[in-house]
Amino acid sequence: MEVFHSLESFLECKGNVVTLGAFDGVHLGHRKIIERLISQAKELDSQSTLITFHPHPRMVLYPENKSLKLLTTIQERINLLDRTGIDNLILLPFTLEFSKISAEKFIRDFLIEKIGAEVLVIGHDHRFGKNREGDIDTLKQLSKVYPLRIEEIPPQEVDEIAISSTKIRNYIQHGEVKAAKGLLGRNYTLTGKVIEGKKLGNQLGFPTANLGEIDPCKLIPKDGVYAIKVYTSVGEFGGMMNIGFRPTVDGIIHAIEVHIFNFDRDIYGQPLTIGFVDRIRDEHKFANRDALKSQLHSDKATALSLLL
Repeated sequence: MEVFHSLESFLECKGNVVTLGAFDGVHLGHRKIIERLISQAKELDSQSTLITFHPHPRMVLYPENKSLKLLTTIQERINLLDRTGIDNLILLPFTLEFSKISAEKFIRDFLIEKIGAEVLVIGHDHRFGKNREGDIDTLKQLSKVYPLRIEEIPPQEVDEIAISSTKIRNYIQHGEVKAAKGLLGRNYTLTGKVIEGKKLGNQLGFPTANLGEIDPCKLIPKDGVYAIKVYTSVGEFGGMMNIGFRPTVDGIIHAIEVHIFNFDRDIYGQPLTIGFVDRIRDEHKFANRDALKSQLHSDKATALSLLL
């Protein structure tokens, strides 16, 4: 996959098959669009080109909404899209100026003239252009004026639940990581660098790696205890994670602590990626450390059963 950070750096090829959108999460619905994109490109013996935006349009249009967090960082999105088999990825900078371009001008000047799009593969609910004026009906009308064929993708559903990035975000915000996996098609992941902690876990017999330096735009699941998969430089391990304030031991600093099963390497300063398998329980304040330690043993047994 070739990655282009602007339209100017993209070399136009005739008959290009294109799709565009935020693609946050690269979930199962997105993959249906991408599958159609690739199949259409193969039929036309052309290139499959995906246009996505960075930063996320909602963060530019509604900067006052600090609560919006994303399912994927830009690098995670690139990595996930690379695995799909598309030929080209254009990372289009999204600005207020760009948001004011009319739907027709975007189709004519960008998709057709600059990218050489012949086919546009698009979800049924996609909106674009100034004030989100463009929709699937707009595209169908413009396709009668300009040499652009529209391939509409219907809503994708899993167990009668329509897939969307918003639904997945809601699941994760409520700790429902298993439900999120059903729509993502994979475990939700979180990556951070291991930082020095207070080593409180060692005192309980459950040494932990404290996760820090997480992308500020990344959505962190609801506080609580989770069964997880841990991806390290030396392989994949099972584990459990606590997200919260550790009310039994200090209750002051919000922390993300990872206990990796059967692992004793020094990984301070190294990146660690967590795959969320399922939520075990809420975070609680226990009567004392012995009660907490007993609960941690129970949590480990639960996590091991969930990881089977």
